Amino acid sequence: MIDNRKLAHNEQSMEILNRCAGSFNIVTISRIKGGLKEEIIRQALDLIQSRHPRLNSRIVGTLDSLKFEFGAIKIPLRVVTKQSIDQWQEVVLEELNQPIDSDKCLGRAVLISFPDEQLNYLLTILHHAISDGLSTVQLHSEILTYCQKIVGDGIEENISTLPPLPDIQELMSKSMHGKIAAIKGILFLLRFKLKLRLHRPQTLKFEKYVPTELRRCNMVQRKLAQETTAQLIELCRKERTTVQGALCAAMMLAVAKEIESENRDDLRLSCRSYVDLRKRLKNEVNRENLGILASAITSLHTLDTNTSFWDLARDVRQQLKVGLESEDIFNVVLMSKKIYESLLSRPNEAPVTVGVTNIGRIDIPNDYGLFQLEEISFVPAQAVFGGVFGAAVTTFKGTMILNFMFSEPSISKEKIEILVNHVISYIVNASNKEKILEFTGVR
Repeated sequence: MIDNRKLAHNEQSMEILNRCAGSFNIVTISRIKGGLKEEIIRQALDLIQSRHPRLNSRIVGTLDSLKFEFGAIKIPLRVVTKQSIDQWQEVVLEELNQPIDSDKCLGRAVLISFPDEQLNYLLTILHHAISDGLSTVQLHSEILTYCQKIVGDGIEENISTLPPLPDIQELMSKSMHGKIAAIKGILFLLRFKLKLRLHRPQTLKFEKYVPTELRRCNMVQRKLAQETTAQLIELCRKERTTVQGALCAAMMLAVAKEIESENRDDLRLSCRSYVDLRKRLKNEVNRENLGILASAITSLHTLDTNTSFWDLARDVRQQLKVGLESEDIFNVVLMSKKIYESLLSRPNEAPVTVGVTNIGRIDIPNDYGLFQLEEISFVPAQAVFGGVFGAAVTTFKGTMILNFMFSEPSISKEKIEILVNHVISYIVNASNKEKILEFTGVR
């Protein structure tokens, strides 16, 4: 199905970052038990490419006139053999820092295998203009379903093609169209800039300044055991907050320890939470549809000596609740090009203190016949955003995986390891129902 069209504002933002900021893609990581071979994955990739219109597209034109154009090459597949199972992370870092050749295709894949092991890692690397965390995870389930059929009963002859998604603005209510929407967007930006100027949130200090094109995205992964994950979810309910609120609180408290100051009575921080828009559009969009259907809400927080973990988590939840009821979640999307252009013009300023994208419990099968999906997670490239402490979170088969991403060398891996250990400590202590009252960053 051919669907050539101009890129929407949020899609344009992603291509601008892909061209000007080193890379800006989403890497999704599956750990698969079973004899997954190159020829099986190759066939499965060809099938998903025939089903998803945007995987058959490329991006052409100058930065002020970007278009999707039918005619992508076959999804590139790279096969890598590693000696140690832990080496999968090396390949992830390579892919995070490799831009998408968007004039040729909008995705690629890597199959990582190990000698004498019935275990593989499958990576997909998709352009952020056509994907978000939810849709990339769903795509892995689709790939494995095709793999199961290829080695089993075979593939049916007619593969149904999904309808291409229009410009996201067309999926919004009429109040977000035309000149009125443009005015709303400008007013939103003015209000937001004023709020930031008044709040003046602190961020992690840059350890080293380098041009954007010399920055690299790195990642540290941690897992929460099933018991700890279940305890955290249950305790969040009892404390009248959400897992998102708890994760944001833990990360802000970890950063607060790092940027503590004896000369201030409090610390002002900010947290960017990414939210799914699929159920908030005129017609609900299925997560099978590849697309960037997410927005962001930035909450502002003041921490003092009386700030507790759960109070901060509830504050995050309350601000997110207000944000989700506002049209600003759509204004962010429609004004995203201006927002990212502004961020690129100030490369040595961190836009927020922390950022959390949590897609929650992943509701896909783990059994695909000869292939068993043991783990799945994702991580967006973040090389461009120096000074931001970010996390991409998934929960699959009861286990929470947290991929903490950051930009080097603005933040060192050693610093991130310290921050991550603090985050996990806060979460584990909360899950063990220990009362966290003190905020040890402010005197």
